[in-house]
Amino acid sequence: MIERMEIGQRMSKIVKHNGTVYLCGQVGAGDTVTEQTQDCLARVDALLQQAGSSREQILQAIIWLSDMKDFAEMNAVWDAWVPEGHAPARACGEAKLARDVLKVEVIVTAAYD
Repeated sequence: MIERMEIGQRMSKIVKHNGTVYLCGQVGAGDTVTEQTQDCLARVDALLQQAGSSREQILQAIIWLSDMKDFAEMNAVWDAWVPEGHAPARACGEAKLARDVLKVEVIVTAAYD
């Protein structure tokens, strides 16, 4: 069975299937990469909780940066957020994001109970 949550016309924020939860890409508010990363990871936390999961259960993360020069700044926030011993498989690349003010987008796949 597929369960969709926070369903919109274009996408669902959460899709659950067979023990796996898929989140739509999350972006954050703020002027800096640090602020945007902190905000989007807080949004990931909230969606994971809503789906019955947590950051300890993240299987994979895909991170898009609008400019790879921000890699170290984003990683400083990411490294503090990921629970020790629970680092997921991860990819990070550069992409043109949906709005010019966006600097980071995080896409997460996790297990749930």
